[in-house]
Amino acid sequence: MSFRSLRKMALLSALGLVSGCAVGPDFVKPSAPEGVGYGPEAPPAKTASAPIAGGEEQRFSEGRDIRFDWWTEFGSPALNHLVEQALRNNPSIPAALASLRQAQELVAAQQGSFLPAIGADYGFERQQLAGNQGANAPGAQGNGKVIQPSGPAQPTLFNMHTAQLQVSYNLDVLGGNRRQVESLDAQAEQQRDLLQAAYVTLIDNVVAAAIEEASTRDQIAALRALIAANQKSVDIVRAKVRTGAAMGIDLATAEQSLAQAEQLLPPLDKQLQQTRDLMRALAGNLPNQEVAEIPSLASLTLPADLPLSLPSGIIEQRPDVRAAEEQVRAANAQVGVAIAARLPQFTLSGSLGGTATEFAQMFSSGGPFWTLAGDVSMPIFDGNALLHRERAADQALIQANAQYRSTVIAAYQNVADSLHALAADADALKASYRAEQAARRVYDITHRQNEAGYVDFLTVYGADIAYRQALVTLIQAQAARYADTAALYQALGGGWWNRPDLVADNRAGDVMIDWTRLLSPGSGVRD
Repeated sequence: MSFRSLRKMALLSALGLVSGCAVGPDFVKPSAPEGVGYGPEAPPAKTASAPIAGGEEQRFSEGRDIRFDWWTEFGSPALNHLVEQALRNNPSIPAALASLRQAQELVAAQQGSFLPAIGADYGFERQQLAGNQGANAPGAQGNGKVIQPSGPAQPTLFNMHTAQLQVSYNLDVLGGNRRQVESLDAQAEQQRDLLQAAYVTLIDNVVAAAIEEASTRDQIAALRALIAANQKSVDIVRAKVRTGAAMGIDLATAEQSLAQAEQLLPPLDKQLQQTRDLMRALAGNLPNQEVAEIPSLASLTLPADLPLSLPSGIIEQRPDVRAAEEQVRAANAQVGVAIAARLPQFTLSGSLGGTATEFAQMFSSGGPFWTLAGDVSMPIFDGNALLHRERAADQALIQANAQYRSTVIAAYQNVADSLHALAADADALKASYRAEQAARRVYDITHRQNEAGYVDFLTVYGADIAYRQALVTLIQAQAARYADTAALYQALGGGWWNRPDLVADNRAGDVMIDWTRLLSPGSGVRD
C-alpha cells in the first residue's frame, strides 16, 4: 500500500471521527423518467365494440385509482371465491411473508452492533499441588532454617473462584456498520415489495386461469354442438345412400367431417382438466379437492371503465420497480461497507471481576480486578483483497442501477403492451364476430341446399370447416378481451396499496385476511 493511500485513509478516518458520517455514497432515490408516455401517440379514449359477450366498449379513465379487489369488476361470485381462497391458502403468500420477517430480523440483529456487547463469566477451579512443592516441601527454608521432613510429603488442595463482567464496544466511527444496516434494511424493504408482487401475481394467475377455463368450456360446448350437427348429417346421408339418393363418396365425406370434429374434442378436454388442476393448485388445494367452476365467458362481465395511471406513478405502483430500487439502495450501501473495511477500526473493551480461593471472598480486599483497553486496527497488506472487494461492490452497484433501468423500461412496456392489446383485440373481436356470422349463414344455407339436393356434400364439408374455425376464433377473441383487461390491472400494479381492512369470504362466511394487521408497515407492505 502506497504512502498516498495511507494518507488518504488517515484523512477519511479523521473526518469520520469529527463528523460521525458514514463513508461511501449516499443513496439518492431515482425520480420518474421525464416526458415518459405509453407510446408515440396518446392511447385511445375507448375501444371498439361488438354485439356479443365480451364485446362491450371499454373506456379509459386517466389518473383513476385502482381498486385492490379489481377482480370483482368481472361480476362473477365464483371468481371472487376463487381469488379469496387462493389468497387464504396458496403457500406462496406465507413463504413471501416469512422471507420478509427473516429480512427484518436480520436488520434487527445487525442493529445490535450499535450497542456494547456485555457478557458474564464465572470459572471454578479445584487444584491439587504435589506435596514436595510449596512451603511444606522437604528442604524448604523456614525462618532461615531448613525444614526437615517429619513424615511423608502431603499434597495441598485448594479452590479458585473467578467471576468477571466483560464489555466490548466497536465504535462505528466511519459508519461501516451503519452502511451494513442500511443495506439489510433495503433488502427487507425489497422483500416487502416482493410480497406485494406475490399477491398481485397470484391474483392475476387465478383470473387468467378462470378466463382460460371459461374459454375452453365455451369451445367444448360449441364443438359438441357441431359434432351433434355433423352426426345428424351423417345419419341423413346414410339414409340417402340406402335409397340411392346419395353416393358413397358423400357418406365418406360426411363421416370424415364428423371424425375431424371429434378429433378436436380430446385436446380441449385435456386443456380443461389441466386448467382445473392449475386452479386447484392456485387455491392451495390438492388435485382431488374441488374448487368453484367458471362455466362460460358469458358468466363474466367485461369491465367497462378501466383505470389508466399517470405514467409518473408507475414506478411507485409497480412492486417489481420498487424492489429493484431497494436493490440499488442495498448495493449502494455495500460500497460504503467495502470502503469502511479498508479503514481503521476502533474498539473499546473492559472487564470487571474478582478472584479468590473462597467464593464469598472474590470481591473482598485483594480479590477484585479490572481492565480497560482501547484498540485501533487497520489492514496494511492483504494482497489487495479488500481493494478488489470494494471494486466488486462498485460493479454490483452499476449492475443494480442497470437492472433498475431495465425493470422500469419493462414496466412501461407492460402497460403499453396491455393498452395496445386492448385496442387491437377489441377490433379483432369485432371482425371475428362478423366472420362468424357470415360463416354461420354459409353453413346454414349450404346444409339446407344439400338437404334439397342442390349441392353435394363436399360443399357442405367446406362450409363446416370454415364455420368451425370461425367459431373457435370468435371464442378465443372473446377470451382475449377479458385477459387483456386483467393484464392491464396487473401492469398498473394491481392496486395493492388500496387494500381493505377486512376481506370476507362471502361463500364460507369467515374472515379471510386482516390486511391492516398483516400488511401494516413493519409487517408486510411499505406505505
